[in-house]
Amino acid sequence: MRSVTPDQDQTDGEDGSAGGYEYRTMTLEAFADTIIPGEKRAPDDRAIAGASTGPGAVEAGAIELLETPATGISDGLDNYVTALNEHAQAHAAAQGRALDATLPPFVALPFEHRTAVVSALTGPGHPEKELWILLALFSNMAFDTAAHMHTADAIAAGHPFFTSMGFALPDADGLWRFPDFSYGRPLARTHPDTTPTGSPA
Repeated sequence: MRSVTPDQDQTDGEDGSAGGYEYRTMTLEAFADTIIPGEKRAPDDRAIAGASTGPGAVEAGAIELLETPATGISDGLDNYVTALNEHAQAHAAAQGRALDATLPPFVALPFEHRTAVVSALTGPGHPEKELWILLALFSNMAFDTAAHMHTADAIAAGHPFFTSMGFALPDADGLWRFPDFSYGRPLARTHPDTTPTGSPA
């Protein structure tokens, strides 16, 4: 079975293999949706399984984050897609489950079987564990930190995490200021040498 080593070369396949943009995107969306499930964008959405209500990792921007060079894995995403679909095919074969040939194998799996594949890949002792945990970590970060966006931009765009948390809005200039003490009183006196920006002298 092909390794998921991030720097391995990948070529586009005419049969819809992992080089195709739609094939790749659907596979990565299905993986991210397995990490933080959301509801389908439309009744015919196949990448998002619809295992949960409300937005999940995909709507939160998981693909945008995964494709950000700062993650260090963006150049290896085609290889992740190939390996994930190979693992999905092996799982389906072991379970005696026929897959829809018009879809990437991982996308064709029902949600509970997607979960089983990801659980195995990220479980103790799996030789590729560290690589799959990275992919899961960034999928999670897209939702719980909007790491690919400035916080003020994420709030203005209605990012699902900040909306669900009721995160405080910034001031008009995009900065957060807290004129009221959270404990109802100051916990210490301001040092006389503190600069106007709040830094110690």
